[in-house]
Amino acid sequence: MKDSEQRLLKHQIKPTAMRLVVLNFLLDQSAAQSLTDIELKMGRTDRVTLYRTIRTFEENGLVHRIEDGSGITKFALCAPGCNVEGHHDLHVHFYCLECKETHCLPKTHIPEVKLPSTYKVLETQLVVKGICSNCSE
Repeated sequence: MKDSEQRLLKHQIKPTAMRLVVLNFLLDQSAAQSLTDIELKMGRTDRVTLYRTIRTFEENGLVHRIEDGSGITKFALCAPGCNVEGHHDLHVHFYCLECKETHCLPKTHIPEVKLPSTYKVLETQLVVKGICSNCSE
């Protein structure tokens, strides 16, 4: 069995042809991708099937959603600790103001935020904006 198929099965996702194509595409990317980016770069794909695939990946802890302030939701592969029960990859995202790419910085963790006991945290995101190393050269 191929690595991509095993990865899908590990996340309780049935390895269909479209899911394998999308996963392999995401594995080849260095930056987070929007649905439009994926659709355009992959070529001719059914938009509804693509949306459902990404939604299934997100629900099963294979990709995470990134709101980088650009107004466009982007997706990137999760760290190995994420699963059906939830996402456990709290890390910083970097949005480049030049190339408009969003990168995960998995080794840069988001510090724990202490809130009053009456508040319930559902999601934490930290986006740093600036110029990436490729654009600053």
